[in-house]
Amino acid sequence: MRRIRKSRKGRRGGRAPEEMGPPNGFALLPWLLMGGGAVSHLLGGAAPNPWIGALGLLAFNSLYIAVVFRAFDRTRREAAATWWLLAALTAVTLALAIGYAGPWLLFFPLLGLAVGSVVRGRMLVRVVLPLCLVAAAAAGVRDGWDAINVAYGTFLSTMVTAAVLTLSETVRELRATREELARTAVEKERLRFSRDLHDLLGHTLSVIVVKSEAARRLAPRDLDAALSQITDIESVGRQALTEIREAVTGYREGSLTTELDRARDALSSAGIEPVVRQSGPPLEPQTEALLSWVVRESATNAVRHSGATRCEFTLGGTPDRVHLTITDNGRGTTTDTPGSGLLGLRERVATAGGTLVSGPGPRGGFRVTAELPVETSRTGEPEPSA
Repeated sequence: MRRIRKSRKGRRGGRAPEEMGPPNGFALLPWLLMGGGAVSHLLGGAAPNPWIGALGLLAFNSLYIAVVFRAFDRTRREAAATWWLLAALTAVTLALAIGYAGPWLLFFPLLGLAVGSVVRGRMLVRVVLPLCLVAAAAAGVRDGWDAINVAYGTFLSTMVTAAVLTLSETVRELRATREELARTAVEKERLRFSRDLHDLLGHTLSVIVVKSEAARRLAPRDLDAALSQITDIESVGRQALTEIREAVTGYREGSLTTELDRARDALSSAGIEPVVRQSGPPLEPQTEALLSWVVRESATNAVRHSGATRCEFTLGGTPDRVHLTITDNGRGTTTDTPGSGLLGLRERVATAGGTLVSGPGPRGGFRVTAELPVETSRTGEPEPSA
């Protein structure tokens, strides 16, 4: 309750810093008050040619507003029109400073604000130094070297404005990148979980259905055999619960030997003869986990869709690559588009640098071939096959 009240109080009092919108041109408008001295000089009748001064003041304010509002949109800031406006603002500032001097010299720091809001990176150094020299020369010619601090104010306003706005943009980009990474991580975890859940439940439910049918057929004539199938169903269900918990936490790593044993049991229960040929050195856990998913999905598809009487698993490879081929003698497939399970496996294998190909076998039936690189140690050499 206290947290809820604090949250409501925070919403009534204003938004948090992270929720505040990006800065815009309005943030630089109050600095136009620096030109108040020039306005007083003009209204007090101390300025010669007051109409020209008034038009110059209007032109400066209009150009300044146009520049600073374009500065907060990257596309408009980098457009040629913005640079032309900035050049015109510089010309007006120089004309007013030379023509009137005194408080009119303060338009140079205002020009620095506009320049700092537009110019970024290395270009800033090339622009700010000539600008400060021009400000120093104009101030020195009209008011003597006592007005040299105008150049310092111009340099300070330009650099501080550029630094603050660059930092603000960097923070916004980092925040956007952080949000994008968070969305990507959530999407990746959702995809992982959906794949795991599909593969786990598809295989488990297929085994449960096959063993339930076997128990129903055996019950009238062999009660002990039917009870054995029911016991297997209970064991499969418990194992499925464990695997789903592991999938939820993301810590599931399949054992290829265990998965092959389960595939043998599931295929035998469905009346399909399993044949396993395995050779080569021991595999790394990550490679075993991926191949376990391939074995599980292929066995599930064979039980549910193939109508086969024989299914062969052949595991082998070279020092650099490991190959797993699963072939059945069933009715194959009438489409070249793999199911969602095989598509998910193809993406997983591709992420690990391997390939997965599925389709009709050379002698009929259906064949799945997975190829993965052999995991190497940190030194780049193959792990010893002890």
